[in-house]
Amino acid sequence: MIHTGNKPFTCTECNKSFRWLSHLKRHQMIHMGNKPFTCTECNKSFTQLSDLKSHQRIHTGDKPYTCTECNKSFTRLSHLKSHQWIHTGEKPYTCTECNKSFTHLLTLKCHQMIHTGNKPFTCTECNKSFTLLSYLKRHQMIHTGEKPFTCTECNKRFSQLSNLKSHQRIHTGEKPFTCNECNESFIWPLELKIHQRIHTGEKPFTCIECNKSFTQLSYLKSHQMIHTGDKPFTCTECNKSFTQLSTLKYHQMIHMGNKPYTCTECTKSFIRPSELKIHQRIHTGEKPYTCNECNKSFISLPHLKSHQMIHTGNKPFTCTE
Repeated sequence: MIHTGNKPFTCTECNKSFRWLSHLKRHQMIHMGNKPFTCTECNKSFTQLSDLKSHQRIHTGDKPYTCTECNKSFTRLSHLKSHQWIHTGEKPYTCTECNKSFTHLLTLKCHQMIHTGNKPFTCTECNKSFTLLSYLKRHQMIHTGEKPFTCTECNKRFSQLSNLKSHQRIHTGEKPFTCNECNESFIWPLELKIHQRIHTGEKPFTCIECNKSFTQLSYLKSHQMIHTGDKPFTCTECNKSFTQLSTLKYHQMIHMGNKPYTCTECTKSFIRPSELKIHQRIHTGEKPYTCNECNKSFISLPHLKSHQMIHTGNKPFTCTE
């Protein structure tokens, strides 16, 4: 039947067909909700013994399948095979709508929901819908407040394992995402993506009031408060108000006298890490901002912009006297 492609055993619930009766019976457990194989460690149940055995490797730490390219290990052979496509570049699953290709069938199916608009998993708390059950479960932690993943360094808790792993890079100093233009490295891929817009000049977020564009949505939202006049964050010491919470927090350091960022060369301290970074360029001689008119370089973008007014003749500040 393998060679003929014959699948004589059909599920009466969903019409899925199988070559073997045993495979059909195993599949039917999904519809019956029957999960006879239970993990003695965490009481999670499974329809198949093989799934239980694979799951138990989470508790034992056993990863018997190792990639010969990079030595990364996996609990399942199927996970190893999927991983190996990263090295080969193979993407065998193609979307018939837009021809985008994927390494995993599940990723293709999730992608196809973009075209169909299908979001079958709905939150009972807020009616928000999702393409995957895993996305729904992750979302539901917002309502339950559940944060099962804890950092062993600082005890900060997270709702997702991926968020914990990203957070731990703060402690290890690992920055695995590197810009191929300037070799600057980042903890998170989103940081790299935003940084790369400096090189590409891309500013995808545009203000509908004045058409000014920004590299980040958060920058646009902060900018829009200029038009609305909204300053929701107020200092309890002096009643000064700010458009951003982060700006308020930095301002409050003035009252506390707190300057936590210190230069290792001259021990000068700063309120913001960005201020320290600019200051350190005095010692390193780095001047990353260059005028395209005369090739003069500067340690900060504001210094470059001030200089460029020489070429444009722009004099924005007028004496009222």
